[in-house]
Amino acid sequence: MLLLGSALVEHPDHRSILTAETVKSMHKAKSDFFTLALAAAIITIACAPISGQTKPEPAKPQSAAPPNPAGPAADTVGAAVDPNKYLIGPEDVLFIKVWRENDFTLPVAVRPDGKITMPLIGEVQAASETPMQLTKALTELLTKYINNPDVTVFVTEVRSKKYYIIGEVNRQGPFPLVTPTTVLEALSNAGGFHEFANTKKIKILRGDKVFNFNYNEVTRAKHLEQNLYLENGDKIIVR
Repeated sequence: MLLLGSALVEHPDHRSILTAETVKSMHKAKSDFFTLALAAAIITIACAPISGQTKPEPAKPQSAAPPNPAGPAADTVGAAVDPNKYLIGPEDVLFIKVWRENDFTLPVAVRPDGKITMPLIGEVQAASETPMQLTKALTELLTKYINNPDVTVFVTEVRSKKYYIIGEVNRQGPFPLVTPTTVLEALSNAGGFHEFANTKKIKILRGDKVFNFNYNEVTRAKHLEQNLYLENGDKIIVR
């Protein structure tokens, strides 16, 4: 009986101990749950968009520029030639513009024989004419087909007149002779001399003639008669 009584007496204490441990475990679980819930709430608030803040609108692609209704003729830029003095030559590229007449507005290249070809008109002599003289000739020819034609002739590329720079310079080769150009001006287009270039004995070849040019003297305003105006086909030799 004592054993039984002892067991009976100890039994309630044992149940009491288990209950205390269980309660302690439950409290810990609840504490962990509340901690996780609080952390989740903080993260949710931090990620939420700020009240009143609007989303940025995506960038709208820029629309392409509208095509020029006037066509290529409106964008034509002529070379820097004097229309009253420049003589058109073979291989030059011209742009003929006839106001409001697209069929007669077109680019043309001067053929080796010096002529150009125009619709209806046919062949027209262009070489050895100035742009103004050619404008007058085309106006008279087009009068047969158009009432009061308004004609303009542009020289868009000068290919018939050029000079050459050869030798100890940074940029050799042919250069267009668009406007009156002196030897000194031409040399400024060559990008400078090489280190050992003899700038005192520069030669200009013109057919069977040879002219001397002393760069050092001319740049010091001495013997300026050496500073010739170039002609078509001149060759400047720097050694």
